[in-house]
Formats: sequence, structure tokens, C-alpha cells
Amino acid sequence: MPNGRYSLHDTHDHVLLGEERFSCAPGPAGWRYVSKTYGPDGAVIATTDLTLDSRSRPLRLELRSGGWQVRGGAVDGVAWVRADAADPAGEQALEGHDRAHAFTGSSPAFLVATARLLHLDPGASARVRLVAFSEPVLAPRTLDQGWLLESVETHQTDSGPLLVEQYQVADLETGEQQIVHLAGDVVLSAAGIELEELESPPNPRPTERFG
Repeated sequence: MPNGRYSLHDTHDHVLLGEERFSCAPGPAGWRYVSKTYGPDGAVIATTDLTLDSRSRPLRLELRSGGWQVRGGAVDGVAWVRADAADPAGEQALEGHDRAHAFTGSSPAFLVATARLLHLDPGASARVRLVAFSEPVLAPRTLDQGWLLESVETHQTDSGPLLVEQYQVADLETGEQQIVHLAGDVVLSAAGIELEELESPPNPRPTERFG
């Protein structure tokens, strides 16, 4: 079960925004990732709890940030409920639904989840429709991304060979691109994300394919 810490930076001026402490592991359903995000002052500013099923679809998602919470999952696309965290009964909650493939957001968890969902071969590409939740208020937005698996390289480590995947990820509306490096279920680097600590080797990606 990898446990570690990511540093999070502004993608434009590289100012440190905080850090995300996480753990992730295969489970009875498929894969689970839990984390807390801390601001520079050490205060908890967000939490993420994502469970994927055996085909890497979002079985269950729970986000908390800025006094808001979102719960969602895959239901004929994806469905979610966004509520004020101070409204535990959900009387003012808003429901949403989209024929998207999955969710995304600021947590590195979503990069792993999307890569696992697409399960690309080297040189292959795919278009994927996602619902993003923007912090701090977790407002939903639907977007389309293009993913290209540019290369897979083997790196020798003390615990054995490590496969590192390099993806080019593009927002198809804005044209903005980033390079993402993954090793199993851990993000090594991406725009605004750097892996700072890792206590155990990553878990390999599953064998099921998208679709």
C-alpha cells in the first residue's frame, strides 16, 4: 500500500500551494485512494476518497473542500450530489448527472484513475469526457481531454524494475497541454504536482481495458 506525499504548486508562477498526503491500494472493488490536502500553514483544506471498480470506473467518490462536499459515482455516466458540509441532512443539496466517463479534479488521484480507465498502449491515444470539480467550492464542469501514451520506460530500482509511463494530456477546449509521468498508481510528476515521498513501491496498473 503506497503511502506518500505530493507537493502542489501553482502551474503559472510555481508558488507552493500545499501538499497532499495519500495512501492507495488495490481492494475488493478495484482500487482506492484516500488523501488529505494541507495548505502552507498546515491546515487541512481538502480531502479525497476515490474508489474504482474492477474496470477502473468511479465506484464511489467523496470530496470535501471549502465547506462543501461532493459524493458521486458511475450511474449511466456519472452522477453526484453537491452539498454544504454544514447541511448534513442535505436539504439544500444539488444533484447532477452527465454522460461522462469519469470524474477529475486537482488531486493526483484523478490522473491515475483516468490513465487506468483508458489503459492505452504505447503510441495510442484516446478522448475522454470528464466532470471536474474545482476547488475550493467544488463547482462541477464538464470537459474533454485527449490522452496520448508517448512512451513506457523501465527503470531499475532497489525493489525491482519500475515501469514509468509518459502521457501527453490536453484540454481539448483550451488546447492547454501537460506531461504526466506515472509509475503504477503513483504520479511521479505532472503540471503543478511533484512526488516528494513514497514509503513503498507503486502497485501495477490493472489489465482491464476502457470500454
